[in-house]
Amino acid sequence: MRTYGFIGAGSMADAIIRGAVASGVRAQDLAITSAHDSARRLAERTGAVHLENSAALARQCDAVVLAVKPHVVPDVLVQIHDAVAAHRPLVVSIAAGVTLERIESLLPSGTRVVRAMPNMAAAAGESMTALAAGRSATREDLEDVRRLMSAVGRTVTMAEKNFSAFVGLAGSSPAFVLTFIEALARAGVMDGIPKAQAVEIVTQAVLGSARIVQVEETRRADGAAGRTPADLIDAVCSPGGTTVAGVVAMERSGFSSAVIDAFEATVARDRELGA
Repeated sequence: MRTYGFIGAGSMADAIIRGAVASGVRAQDLAITSAHDSARRLAERTGAVHLENSAALARQCDAVVLAVKPHVVPDVLVQIHDAVAAHRPLVVSIAAGVTLERIESLLPSGTRVVRAMPNMAAAAGESMTALAAGRSATREDLEDVRRLMSAVGRTVTMAEKNFSAFVGLAGSSPAFVLTFIEALARAGVMDGIPKAQAVEIVTQAVLGSARIVQVEETRRADGAAGRTPADLIDAVCSPGGTTVAGVVAMERSGFSSAVIDAFEATVARDRELGA
């Protein structure tokens, strides 16, 4: 059983720790530290161990999770460098835009590093997390991180070069989906439905639609004739009906183009930040 130490106690560390405990990881096998009192409060809420500083955490834990803002990562790596050299923990980064190469360059040679990129849905146990292993990380290391991140949703392993695209598809896309939910709910308000009820209706419709896609993907993975999102759109668009009228109106207004533009802008910005 690995012990995991989290440097940083923000919302993502909170979600992962709570998810890990709910999945059966012992709270005493999780440790937290941060530059603020938030780590102490999170430890009190979850039963995890609070440690005073990053170096102590790196000396005591089998895996160190960098759960800080990207611009803080270099300073943290300096703080834990000697402890990592002595204890040789696995280092896991959930910081966006900080490459494996950059992390490895600031740590002792041969340090095992894995990048994990969850999204905000981790707070609801529905994250989509991308994983990529560094040069010295083993298959066991990658599997350990997969198990940890599976406590807050699904995972996919991919080449790090595709992480910017992943940001557009999963990291930033919750904001795109939430923008759609807010816009459609506001349209319902225009037609007389109270806002809270409109949000409830739209949210369940989006959740149900996503679930149908997952069911069909599972069917295809099992060798059955599962339907694609395009097939499902066709299934609900009766000839001359209300839905096809709405879909055509969306396309005339540039809906698909706007989504693609949002994706491309996100990818471009992520590459700028990681340059």
